[in-house]
Amino acid sequence: MAERVLMKGNEAIAEAAIRAGCRHYFGYPITPQTEIAAYMAKKMPKIGGVFLQAESEIASINMVYGAAAAGMRVMTSSSSPGISLKAEGLSYIAGSDVPALVVNVQRGGPGLGGIQPSQSDYFQATKGGGHGDYRMIVLAPASVQEMANLTIKGFNLADKYLMTSMILADGTIGQMMEPISFEDAQIETYEKPWALTGTDCKRKHNVVNSLYLQPDQLEKKNFERFERYRQVEENEAMWEEYMMEDAEICVVAFGIASRVAKNAIVAARKEGIKVGLIRPITLWPFPKKPLAAAAEKVNSFISVELSMGQMIEDVRLATQCKKPVSLCNRCGGMIPSPDEVLETIRNAQKGV
Repeated sequence: MAERVLMKGNEAIAEAAIRAGCRHYFGYPITPQTEIAAYMAKKMPKIGGVFLQAESEIASINMVYGAAAAGMRVMTSSSSPGISLKAEGLSYIAGSDVPALVVNVQRGGPGLGGIQPSQSDYFQATKGGGHGDYRMIVLAPASVQEMANLTIKGFNLADKYLMTSMILADGTIGQMMEPISFEDAQIETYEKPWALTGTDCKRKHNVVNSLYLQPDQLEKKNFERFERYRQVEENEAMWEEYMMEDAEICVVAFGIASRVAKNAIVAARKEGIKVGLIRPITLWPFPKKPLAAAAEKVNSFISVELSMGQMIEDVRLATQCKKPVSLCNRCGGMIPSPDEVLETIRNAQKGV
């Protein structure tokens, strides 16, 4: 039997990153993700790694850029306002086609908002986050075990496709404690011939840069980059289906909202309502195929979110608006209760 250890979600991310080969962490404290930085500050010096609390979020993301360009597995973490400050650096990293892992343990907003959990950074994460045409792989854990697993998966995918992976967690998953295991971790390694490691006078210079002054060259680079993104969409979408075999109503939820939704679905089934769940694990690439297939069977969809309604737009796009999509939401740090989700399911059953 696999050895299990009780860990907080944020700590699981940090430990998983270390096990994945991350030896460089640059960050800045902000609630509710500060435990990641605290864990790295304690552990990195003991394993020959680098922990550096930068003077700002802007500085930390540019340090990530530098370490990534040198071929290192590197990570930063923050929470919503801090991620906004990193946006320019995220675009530079994407424009330079180097891999990195960024963690966003979301809090309520906009502005400074509050320190309670939220999912209102969905647009920011899935639609880019900074300026220009680019994408990030966005992974949405729903348990402490997935906080660890998806951190390792994020590093693997970043190296494989030369792009940024983002862990988009909510404050609840970051702060909760659950028993987890690292024994099944699948750590992949990739050659990085493009990295800035010094030529030793044995090869041509490598150049890592996001500046293309000739528009035809920039256009060519963007088309090449989006061909890689197309491969990510085709091969890397992940999702979970729950009680969808005979479902007439499909709930779509991620993170802590999906755990609440499962409780509501169990209660609805006891009332004879045929309802199931599709949980996106990758928010980008969004799991369009299972939702498109569900749109041929179910009568309606419900998007459960800790926001004013953001993922609901992707649900409508994925289902081509073939069936109605309603919203069950709380925001500002509030979490919908199972009873609230159940009531929305009952209304969907009645066609309300």
